[in-house]
Amino acid sequence: MVFNSYTFILFFAVILVLHNLPFSWKVKKINLLLASYLFYALWNPPFILLLWLSTVVDFYMARLISVEQRPRNRKLLLTVSLVLNLGMLSYFKYGGFLLENFTALLSAMGIVFHAVKPDIILPIGISFYTFVTLSYTLDVYRRKFAPEPSFLNFALFVTYFPHLVAGPIVRPEDLIPQFKTPRRATGQQLSWGLFLLSLGLFMKVTIADGLLAASADLIFGLPFPVQPLDAWMGVLAFSGQIFCDFGGYSTCAIGVSLCLGFELPDNFRYPYAAIGFSDFWRRWHITLSTWLRDYLYIPLGGNRHGTVRTYINLMITMLLGGLWHGASWTFVVWGALHGLFLCIERFWRDRSAQRRAIRAEAMVDGSMLNRAAIIPPIHVSSPLAQFGLAMLTLLLVNITWVFFRAPTFGGATLLLLSMFGVIPNGAPMLTNLAILTVSSITIGIIVCHWLMRDSSLLAFSKRLPWWGLSLGWSSLLILVILTQKSSGSFIYFQF
Repeated sequence: MVFNSYTFILFFAVILVLHNLPFSWKVKKINLLLASYLFYALWNPPFILLLWLSTVVDFYMARLISVEQRPRNRKLLLTVSLVLNLGMLSYFKYGGFLLENFTALLSAMGIVFHAVKPDIILPIGISFYTFVTLSYTLDVYRRKFAPEPSFLNFALFVTYFPHLVAGPIVRPEDLIPQFKTPRRATGQQLSWGLFLLSLGLFMKVTIADGLLAASADLIFGLPFPVQPLDAWMGVLAFSGQIFCDFGGYSTCAIGVSLCLGFELPDNFRYPYAAIGFSDFWRRWHITLSTWLRDYLYIPLGGNRHGTVRTYINLMITMLLGGLWHGASWTFVVWGALHGLFLCIERFWRDRSAQRRAIRAEAMVDGSMLNRAAIIPPIHVSSPLAQFGLAMLTLLLVNITWVFFRAPTFGGATLLLLSMFGVIPNGAPMLTNLAILTVSSITIGIIVCHWLMRDSSLLAFSKRLPWWGLSLGWSSLLILVILTQKSSGSFIYFQF
């Protein structure tokens, strides 16, 4: 079941009614848990067994870890959880990928090996709920979170339908405490939640699917070069599409949850106004980037063991972050590019900090020799310089999207060469209307992100008159209804 379907509207209406009836809090939580299982089972019922297995194992492993005092046994219990969760994820998501690369490796060594192509179906949302359950077990292991005594609360934490299949990736402290006491949306929460649901559907149905998907699919699906303008429009179309698609899902999830009285963490904060790649990852898929930071980058050593080790840790984190998105080397390259740009940015910032320190020391000493040795640092404090760095960041982000979207390296290379005019006489493919549409939406997204960069949508809405907000909301709903027939599934469902 997906948010952009009439089935979900009926499903959600029933859930809202049941949640506001005078049942006990335990009954309401059971209703939410059963509804979450139904939400997931409507895709492929047998795979709900994997969800149950992950839930049961992590609940009891965490309880055993919390009472065990011997470090060796605690690590052994944690290993059981890691092997089960990562093992299921590896088999269903990466089994075919690993077999294909193993066969290619043997072939390169001169060994003929014909493997039967595995018929593996990727369970929807497995990457997301695996990270949710792992965060719980790891936090209990590190004694950052006490094990939840109620299996009902824990099972609902894992399977709560708004975040189940595509995030946000919640932590135990985000949601479990909210299940301990009765929750019911206030009038303000209900109205704001419905508005966020409408906005998320508008982003997905109208913009991502209705206005951008066709141009992106056309350009990325061509086996021959196109004109530079068409190539850039295709990439920009996908750039806007993936933000409106994934950001739209997160907005829907937060809105739906708010209608029930529960708060989910933000997942996007206007990422196309980011100044640098570290700022980009503080704004794009926030719950994934913080998960990778807390459970991978910092345990690897973070920046505590010297400059070279810091760069290695950054690259490992982003390579695995890229692989998390999909079983393809193109995703690994996408992650590697982000890791490379993060390393370059860190190197540049460290050098700038050293230069400022030398300059400050020289001013204190008053030494002409020290002053002569100073290299003026590059400043980005002025608004113009910040905007320039933001545009460079956006340019590089769009280049990385080529590897994220292209199905093969050949397709990615062909598109990149077309973008920069290396291949002459590319074919014109997009109509003037399509180019105008993509350009207008791209400019609109960038302007909106910059206007809202340091603000919140809720604070902005409170400054609007009631009639202005009502008119905007009505327009969103009308456009969603008119374009609903062209909408498809969310992009991140494949991850």
